[in-house]
Amino acid sequence: MECHEGRTSRKRYGCTPRIPILLLFVLTLLPGVSSAKEKRGIVTVTVDLNASAEAKQVRLWIPYPMSDETQRITDVAIRGNYSSTGVYREDRYGVTILFVEWDAPTSKRTMTYSFRVKRKEISVKEFPGTELPLSREEFSLYLSPTRRGPTDGEVAALAARISGEKSSVREKARAVYDWIVENMHRDPDVKGCGLGEVTALLTSLGGKCADIHSVFVALARAAGVPAREIFGLRLPPGKEGEITGWQHCWAEFYLPGKGWVVVDPADVRKAILTKKISLEEAKPIREYYFGAVDEKRVEFGTGRDLVLTPAQAGEPLNYFMYPYAEADGRPLNEDLYGDNIGYRIHYREM
Repeated sequence: MECHEGRTSRKRYGCTPRIPILLLFVLTLLPGVSSAKEKRGIVTVTVDLNASAEAKQVRLWIPYPMSDETQRITDVAIRGNYSSTGVYREDRYGVTILFVEWDAPTSKRTMTYSFRVKRKEISVKEFPGTELPLSREEFSLYLSPTRRGPTDGEVAALAARISGEKSSVREKARAVYDWIVENMHRDPDVKGCGLGEVTALLTSLGGKCADIHSVFVALARAAGVPAREIFGLRLPPGKEGEITGWQHCWAEFYLPGKGWVVVDPADVRKAILTKKISLEEAKPIREYYFGAVDEKRVEFGTGRDLVLTPAQAGEPLNYFMYPYAEADGRPLNEDLYGDNIGYRIHYREM
């Protein structure tokens, strides 16, 4: 067993949300409702790798959440018949990774990874009247295009139309957020959280959370707003449950003088679909998710086109929200989501 506890350098700021109480959904997110403020439990990842018994080297990378102002990760336990394991930090985005290796042929490769999490709601609803200057050099990473998220061509043209005459970072970010909510939709037929192919998404306008937030990030960056996707895992509303496949993505933009501000337009569109409500009826939810996210989620990290640490033999990962494995230098994952490699995730409330 190995136990680790860490703290990221990401800073966030919170305050009391001011939201009209129009829907029961929104009521559960407001101050004064005990279930809205904090969620505590144990997350357990169980792995029984579907790799050939003859494979000489099998390597596994798993997202490893860290503590910060909004979540506290403790009592990390790692067990299994692996040869070695360690926690690493990827250089470019600072993503933390649990790395596990089996260095000899064996009929069984198993491991269990668990941690306690205490997660708080994030809410930033008060913004400075005058913004400080934005250092484009300091935030160049979060203003740059990615392989699937261009910031030129039709993306730049659309961002210019959306932002119009707006000059402040907050106004531009809000304009992009509103465009996403009003023009995109959740497509339940998309596998996993989606691949985030922005150019194709500007035509289809439908996808899941990674798709919708890839569009938000690309448009925000094209408008001059530093932005990034945040990848993580949803926690269930009940006391216990299987959460394999509950990965979730949201986004942040950087507001000078305030810090990183969360948004989740994908959850607005999900509420519209699942609750069968209109855009007008979803207005309180729309207002809530600009500057706030609920406590029923764990953050893993950010970053696109990732070279992991230790480096994988395969091509850079689109994003790192699912376990990834290789056997003798070849990916075990059939696709980004890795449903075939043999892992389960369980949650139990404390």
